[in-house]
Amino acid sequence: MTSRRTTVVALAIAALACAALYVASVHKYPSDRTPEGAYARIAKAVNLGRSKDFFAYLETAAQHAAFTIHDYRKTARERVLAAYPEPERSRLAAEYAPEAEVADGPALFALYAEKRGYLARLRRDMSGIASVETKGERAVVVTARGTRYAFRRRPENGIWGLTLFTASLAAEAERAARDLSIVEKAASDYAHVAQ
Repeated sequence: MTSRRTTVVALAIAALACAALYVASVHKYPSDRTPEGAYARIAKAVNLGRSKDFFAYLETAAQHAAFTIHDYRKTARERVLAAYPEPERSRLAAEYAPEAEVADGPALFALYAEKRGYLARLRRDMSGIASVETKGERAVVVTARGTRYAFRRRPENGIWGLTLFTASLAAEAERAARDLSIVEKAASDYAHVAQ
């Protein structure tokens, strides 16, 4: 009976120790409603190689662009498969497949992080924070190596979002919109000719 009681006590102590470690790990980060906290969470995700984990710490425009790219590529691919003749159908369907077949915006961002080198770019200098310069809704985190990462406070929830990838994601969303427009026009033309 004593060995059983000892085992139960040991398991209870181990569970409490695990819970204490978890609480300590959660509380060691500053709030993500500060530039330091957002940067710390991005750095952790980069170090773990999980770009999808820091999608929440991109600025709103970048997040919207990722969802838009996915939606437009998925719609364009479906339209191509339904209306285009071969060999154009197979070529365009394959071209759009990677972006169309991911689950959502965060998955698309993870695809780009690997394919376009976003993760590698961040890995080069995700060092400690030397200073933070905040002016209103914008902030710059300066790393120990001197790299400057711009952030913008997201109005909907106060979380600070990295702006580094916004321009390239927005440009890609515009390209996806143009491509969809062309696909829709060509699909209509193919349907008209088929009648």
